[in-house]
Amino acid sequence: MKIDKTKLRSHIYLVILLIVFVILWQFLADRELINPMFFSSPKEVWADTVEMFSTGYILPHIGITLYAAFLGLFYGIVFGTLIALIVGNYKTLSHIVEPIFVGIHGLPLLALGPLFVVWFGIGIKSKIFMATISVFFLVFFNIYAGFKDVDIQLIQTLQLMRANKVQIMTKVIMPSCVPWLMASLKAGVGAAVLGAIVGEYLGATAGLGYVIQMAGGYYNITRVIACVIILMIIMFILNAVVSWIDRKVLKWRPTMDK
Repeated sequence: MKIDKTKLRSHIYLVILLIVFVILWQFLADRELINPMFFSSPKEVWADTVEMFSTGYILPHIGITLYAAFLGLFYGIVFGTLIALIVGNYKTLSHIVEPIFVGIHGLPLLALGPLFVVWFGIGIKSKIFMATISVFFLVFFNIYAGFKDVDIQLIQTLQLMRANKVQIMTKVIMPSCVPWLMASLKAGVGAAVLGAIVGEYLGATAGLGYVIQMAGGYYNITRVIACVIILMIIMFILNAVVSWIDRKVLKWRPTMDK
């Protein structure tokens, strides 16, 4: 197996940078050059993280957040792809739907969050819906752009060969949209988690967003930072998984990394 020396070097630099940051952070906290009430310290954050995992307190909250995010990601990809392909096939429909979606997509999720909580309650449904909405528009606009980017000459060639709409869709349009779908997946993972967290922050009884909101209400900055770091690690793992899927699905496509 060939080792990419550039990536390896980059990872080493990243680890060194993180170690230096943690040491500097702890040094400033020990010398009281920063206020522990506002910034805590690596030792306290680590101790709180170990406590949350050893007692099993944080695991159900992580599970609930990931459950809402994954369902939202699934629904967002499915509905976003289907609607993009339908809208792309009908010009009149695209002229009607596109400006409406652009307007809705421009609204901040926090502005719509209270409505979703009122409509679906503070349970898991509102979090799934917020995650779905966050992913849906990313997927829709990406797939719609991929649809319009399809080589028209390929379509005309198939039409000359008397191919029907289903054959054109399955043989040309959908394969051409796969790179756009993978780009949507990479962005959608983060959007799904963000949607779930925002939903939990606005109103919930469980989840990482709920834990952060409660800790912030009690000025427990150590727990807030610990949960944020846990979220960052989760996102790093999910991004690595999606990147692996992207490389497998699009291994035929040359990239600048190769």
